[in-house]
Amino acid sequence: MVGSMDHVDRILAQWNRERPDLDVGPMGLLGRFGRVRAHLSREIEHVLAAHGLSGASFDVLATLRRSSAPYRLSPGDLLATTMVTSGTMTNRIDQLEKAGLVERVQNPQDGRSVLISLTSKGLALVDEAVTAHVENQHRLAAALSPAEQRELDALLRKFLAAFE
Repeated sequence: MVGSMDHVDRILAQWNRERPDLDVGPMGLLGRFGRVRAHLSREIEHVLAAHGLSGASFDVLATLRRSSAPYRLSPGDLLATTMVTSGTMTNRIDQLEKAGLVERVQNPQDGRSVLISLTSKGLALVDEAVTAHVENQHRLAAALSPAEQRELDALLRKFLAAFE
């Protein structure tokens, strides 16, 4: 409900009472980002867990799926799409390989290197999971009208551009 006080409003009111000399407006904006992110992350992880995946494993599988057939990338290309260390990526790939969702295959252009490839089991699972994930995203965004979603998206794109 627009106009009702939320948790962040109560914090801002306390700061305004205690430190009226400070403009705490950005604290509200960033505080709400953090709280919304926490709620969204929890909801997204719940849907992915229903498919036996974590956000990290889904990220690897979805990156491979988006790469087009034959759904394979070098470990370096996978690493470039994430913000994790090479050791963390190796661990993710190892776990997905043990689950039969990816396999290491020899790179046909360079026999000294490998590519990470989706298996047929991995392809089926990621297609099922991404369908549920997108449905969930629609559900989560439904609090805003389509016009509000477009407006917020445009504002967030502008805000994000300041950091990237």
